[in-house]
Amino acid sequence: MVNLEIIDERLKNIESLLLTQKTVLNFDEAASYTGLSKSYLYKLSCSGGVPCYKPNGKTLWFNRSELDQWLMRNRKATNDELDTKAENFVSLNMPAL
Repeated sequence: MVNLEIIDERLKNIESLLLTQKTVLNFDEAASYTGLSKSYLYKLSCSGGVPCYKPNGKTLWFNRSELDQWLMRNRKATNDELDTKAENFVSLNMPAL
């Protein structure tokens, strides 16, 4: 029983490595790659919320680099970046005394 668990774990590792090598992902692979549920990914693809392709009118395909860009959008600024931005704003907009 332990051997089957080890084999299963190794197989999952191999599958995840192969997934990172592909440039075009099918729907199931894209859901696994992004960590999104299949229902939410389908909703996003139908509403145009995520970049995808439908070359034959049925099957959804995703470009991995486009998914990466989509996942990394709307970056949240760090506290240091916000402090610097606030200091710049105050120094430019406050009259000198």
